[in-house]
Amino acid sequence: MTSRTQYHVVPDGGGWRVEHGSSADSSHSTKADAVAAGRKVAKGNQPSQLIVHNADGRIENEYTYQDDPFPPAG
Repeated sequence: MTSRTQYHVVPDGGGWRVEHGSSADSSHSTKADAVAAGRKVAKGNQPSQLIVHNADGRIENEYTYQDDPFPPAG
């Protein structure tokens, strides 16, 4: 099974950033801009998942790009 690349939209001081692993891919002044950038990079690097966090760091939404392996076959 191919593992998914995870991208996270997280709060960053007064703005938002898109992270991949331990590195920041981009920084944005609004959450909407960060989510749009995160979707673009996640869709371009499938299979992937975009995880959007609230201002307090909790997960708000998750988006999966390409076939979802769950429920697993068998």
